[in-house]
Amino acid sequence: MFNAPVLFFVICKVQIGVGVMGFQSLIYEDAKQDSWISIIISFLASHLIVIIMFKVLEMYDSNDIYGITLDLFGKYLGNFINFILVLYSGSIFFSIIKTFSEVMITWVFPDINPSFIIITVLLLVIYTFTGGLRLIIGLCFLCFFLPQWMVAVLLFPLEFANTNYLFPIFDNDLINLLKGSYAMSFTIVGFEVLAALYPFVKEKKKAKLYVHLGLLYTMLLYLFVMLVSLVFFSGEQLERLVWATLSLFSIVRLPFFERIEIFTICFWLIVILPNLCVYAWTAYRGFNRIIKITERKFILIFALFIFIGTLLVEDQIQLNVINKIVGGFSFYVVFILPFFIYFIALLKKKFSKRQVRKS
Repeated sequence: MFNAPVLFFVICKVQIGVGVMGFQSLIYEDAKQDSWISIIISFLASHLIVIIMFKVLEMYDSNDIYGITLDLFGKYLGNFINFILVLYSGSIFFSIIKTFSEVMITWVFPDINPSFIIITVLLLVIYTFTGGLRLIIGLCFLCFFLPQWMVAVLLFPLEFANTNYLFPIFDNDLINLLKGSYAMSFTIVGFEVLAALYPFVKEKKKAKLYVHLGLLYTMLLYLFVMLVSLVFFSGEQLERLVWATLSLFSIVRLPFFERIEIFTICFWLIVILPNLCVYAWTAYRGFNRIIKITERKFILIFALFIFIGTLLVEDQIQLNVINKIVGGFSFYVVFILPFFIYFIALLKKKFSKRQVRKS
């Protein structure tokens, strides 16, 4: 069990990962200079989803999403949905670790074998995972504070800011803004882990506040990075840049650091490690509902499958295709499935009340 305020740090850490490195071009493609509006829309949608999640979780008080699906849909259909959720957590894990290895190879170690980076990160995940949920939660808390210096470094490019790049405001129609929000949805997923962590929260009545505060913090962070990118790069540059945030770091020159972006990328391991551990833990919770297995056996098998999967992806083009598929998959799991579950839960609740009245 852990205290409700810790959810703030968990939500922030799971939402902030490799996506921060280069989300700008994906949104700018549709929303252009109004990309910051698309970010706000995407986070408003995430707040709505969190409200729906809490309504479902409060119906069951001390059960997680995997137990709720079994109760609502029965053993076979419930386990099938749980398998989909486990597959989702695994796919997000794969996308994070493979993207991180590609960034490391592209920017820092072009001659190193990608498998070395993957194995190193997986060993760290296995070590942390076997420590249990409390260790994972503690890691989220610690790793929230350690990378905060990166935000301050992004103030340096503002010296060359051109605010004219922000205008005209509201020049794009609603459809393009929504397309930009959809492109942003894959970057901000992570808050859905609440549905697996909820039974372990001590003060459940306070949980809502800290989850919404976590979403607010990450929205402000993404808005800040997006606005800095918009005023520093021209539209043509922003469309071409794959890793716009890393490009912002590369122009910073400090007396004691010649290339701060290299240090930033290496330090990014601290940013993604909590993400990986939380997603591995949520995958275990779901898989354990389907097939009883110990934590140690699961994480070893899970890591092996992830490693084999990374060997099958040979270049950045294949990774982009996979990330696009995972992004679409995550949109339906995170932003559509909760509404369906909530609707079924309401129907079952009303039907149960009628049965009680008749009896």
